[in-house]
Amino acid sequence: MAYQNHQNEKLIPPHGGYRNLKSYQTTTLVYDLTAEFCKKFVSSSRMRDQMIQAARSGRQNIAEGCQASGTSKKTELKLVGVARASLEELLIDYEDFLRQKSLRLWNKEDPQARVVRELAYRSDKTYETYGSYLENPEPAANCAVCLIHQANYLLDRQLLSLEQNFLEEGDFTERLYRMRKDSIDKTNRTY
Repeated sequence: MAYQNHQNEKLIPPHGGYRNLKSYQTTTLVYDLTAEFCKKFVSSSRMRDQMIQAARSGRQNIAEGCQASGTSKKTELKLVGVARASLEELLIDYEDFLRQKSLRLWNKEDPQARVVRELAYRSDKTYETYGSYLENPEPAANCAVCLIHQANYLLDRQLLSLEQNFLEEGDFTERLYRMRKDSIDKTNRTY
């Protein structure tokens, strides 16, 4: 049983739950679409591996950070930051692909980009929701770019929230100190 002080503070608070995070769900879509995009449209095995690894890193670091959060908010902040950096790297890869193939990069207000962005509000979206975009390289890359921007937005918000939480509540070591001090104070009061 976990130690709890009089304020019901747990030494190791609930953690995990990353599968429910919109950032994790979106990066899962980015990863799946990137794997398929690379299989269909990227001829260089080195570039394929780099893109897939960046997409995987974006997703996996969210999971790892969330799981580590029980004992280290600092690690969680760091790993979510790594996830964000990996997606930025992947974004540049997609932009490079479009530029090097002389394909058009949709701007934010492009009607096609708006349609992709609107799909984010569907509660039942899956990899198949975006499947029609994978028929040709230009819409496929642009769809991925839109999803990466959405994931980055979510990760930026998540990082701000984690930062605020860290500043207000501290990390495991501070919680451990508070709980030991409360325990000692409580013991001293009973004598």
